Amino acid sequence: MSLTDTAPSLTSSGPAWAERLSGEIGKAVLGQASVVERLQIALLVGGHVLLEGMPGLAKTLLVKSLGQAMGLDFERIQFTPDLLPSDVVGTLVYSPHDGSFTPHLGPVFANIVLADEINRSPAKVQSALLEAMQERQVTIGGTRHPLPNPFLVLATQNPVEHEGTYPLPEAQTDRFLFKLLLDYPSSDDELEMLRRWGSATRSPVVEAASNGPELLALREAVDGVFVAPEIQAYLLALVRHTRSLAAAPSGGPRPLAFGASPRATLALYQASRALAFLRGLEHVTPSLVQEVAPDVLRHRIGLTYEAEAGGLSADTIVSQTLAAVAVPG
Repeated sequence: MSLTDTAPSLTSSGPAWAERLSGEIGKAVLGQASVVERLQIALLVGGHVLLEGMPGLAKTLLVKSLGQAMGLDFERIQFTPDLLPSDVVGTLVYSPHDGSFTPHLGPVFANIVLADEINRSPAKVQSALLEAMQERQVTIGGTRHPLPNPFLVLATQNPVEHEGTYPLPEAQTDRFLFKLLLDYPSSDDELEMLRRWGSATRSPVVEAASNGPELLALREAVDGVFVAPEIQAYLLALVRHTRSLAAAPSGGPRPLAFGASPRATLALYQASRALAFLRGLEHVTPSLVQEVAPDVLRHRIGLTYEAEAGGLSADTIVSQTLAAVAVPG
């Protein structure tokens, strides 16, 4: 979407913006308040999100509703085994009249891109998103084409269905700010869902509650949130502790094959600031760092076979890390 100067300016405080956005998304998706808040953080820091959950948990509807509530361009790409990289980023189209090639831009050229069931396509298609996610550009025929700003990739995958799927490489999962786990709604939310949308003639309508210029202005406000040196050292210690778990101990088993990367340190820093902004705080506290740590780290650490055989999970390792590292103050 082209962000024009005529777009209305709605800039307000973090809590007010979050409430406006959540209210509109809540017209279509009930519950999942924590997930919605994490998506708002991703918008504020320009980070990509991997959504994992069982079929029917409204992952696609949630992302679509987010795009509608933000008033941004939204594109959905259904990843399938026969998808080609050119189906994602675009290709050059030959013109027989003058013998020239014209770039045809793919659906990745949108503000919010839903990569639905991203693990159903092979690595060559998944890798088509790598440049877009990191560099915010796409190269077609040797020419660089910048992506719109803001730009986010929100990908979904099924955690239990492995037939006909291709696991995401670590280089790609590390580019996601968060990996969010969606759970079933509460009984009250599911009952309200029946009352709202049980009719075959009604469907949720989400109106735009924000816009691109407002989001870009809010990002500047997030950069003003103070992070004390003690908090910086704390979140760095959390990330480095995961690497120590991957170091080969003398004669003992190691729970991790690899720890979190420096990109995880930056993600934890940025996400903590954005969460403080959404909560109306002027500084980051240790509790905010602890709150976002599982979503930032769970997909950036690799469990060893022995750890998985022992019943450990990535979330368990993150919880142990939070318990092991001393909290400042």
